[in-house]
Amino acid sequence: MGWVMEKKSCCSVSRETIDEYNSSTVNILNKRSKHIIHHEEDMVSLSGGEFLMGTAGMEQNPLDGEGPIRKVTVQPFAIDIYAVTNRKFKEFVNQTSYVTDAEKYGWSFVFHLLINEPKKLQVESIVKNTPWWMVVQGASWKRPEGPGSSIEHRLDHPVIHVSWNDAVAYCEWSGKRLPTEAEWEYAARGGESGTIFPWGNELIEAGRHRCNVWQGEFPIENTKEDGYISTAPVDAFEPNGFGLYNVIGNVWEWCADWFSTVHPKGELLDNPIGPKNGKVKLIKGGSYLCHSSYCNRYRIAARSANTIDSSTGNMGFRCVVDLR
Repeated sequence: MGWVMEKKSCCSVSRETIDEYNSSTVNILNKRSKHIIHHEEDMVSLSGGEFLMGTAGMEQNPLDGEGPIRKVTVQPFAIDIYAVTNRKFKEFVNQTSYVTDAEKYGWSFVFHLLINEPKKLQVESIVKNTPWWMVVQGASWKRPEGPGSSIEHRLDHPVIHVSWNDAVAYCEWSGKRLPTEAEWEYAARGGESGTIFPWGNELIEAGRHRCNVWQGEFPIENTKEDGYISTAPVDAFEPNGFGLYNVIGNVWEWCADWFSTVHPKGELLDNPIGPKNGKVKLIKGGSYLCHSSYCNRYRIAARSANTIDSSTGNMGFRCVVDLR
C-alpha cells in the first residue's frame, strides 16, 4: 500500500493540517489502593503524594518529552472514574445550548474506515501525510461520522469531536476542571510504579485484551480482536488499581497543560503544570487508533498534543476536582 510507518502520531491531527481530497487518495485508503479515600458520584478521591513520572524505557518516543523520569508530588484530588460520556455531554448541551467548535466550523476529522463509500465521495479534504483522516462536513459530537450517524446507541461511549475549548466549557458547567498531566499520570498509574501500562508491561496478558487499541494492519484493516473498531463503552475492560476505566486506549484525553518537551528541574516537583502559554494543549492515554507499528502512544508516560480548537473522532476527556 505504500504506507511509511514511522513513529508518528496517527491520533493527533489539527485543523491546520488539512489538504485537498482527490481520487488517488481513495485508492490508497481503498485491586484497591491505599491512595484511594472514597468514591462519590462516579469520581474517585485520591490522597495524592509522591510518584515517579515519565519513562526512560526503550519504548519511549524521545522527541515527545516522555523522559526523563522525575520525582513529582500531587495534592489530594478527585477524578472521574470514566471519560465524559455522550449522555453527560448531551445533558450539558441541553441545559446550556452550548455549541462546540466542530459545530461552529461545520466539520470535524473522521477516520476513513468509519465512513461508508458513498459518503467518501462527499469528502472535500484530508490530512496532509495522514490521508486516513478525512474532513467530514457535519461531523460533531452528536453525529460522530457525519450526517446520518447518531449517538443514540452510544450514550455510554465517551464523547468525541470535542476540542479543548469544549472540554473546559463542560468542566466549568459541572464545577470541575481538566487534570494536569501530573495528576492524570498519577491517577492512570493506579498505584503502580514504573510499569508501561496500568496493569503491567505486557499489552495483552494471558490472551486478555486490557484496552481498546488497534489490531491488524494500520490503517488498512482492524481485526477487532478486542471487540471494537471505534470507541468502546466507558466501562469496558478492567479498571486500574484506583478504579479508573480506559485511561489507556479508547480516546485521547485533554489535559490542562500547554505542551512542552522541556520539564522543570528539581529533586521533587510539586504538580508541575508546564509552560504559561503555548500553541498546543497536551493529550494523554492514546486511542483506539494506536498501534505499535505507527503510534505506540497507548502507554501511561506517552503524550501528544493538539490545538485548542481541534476536534477528532478519537479525542475526549475526563474531569477532576480539588480536595481541600
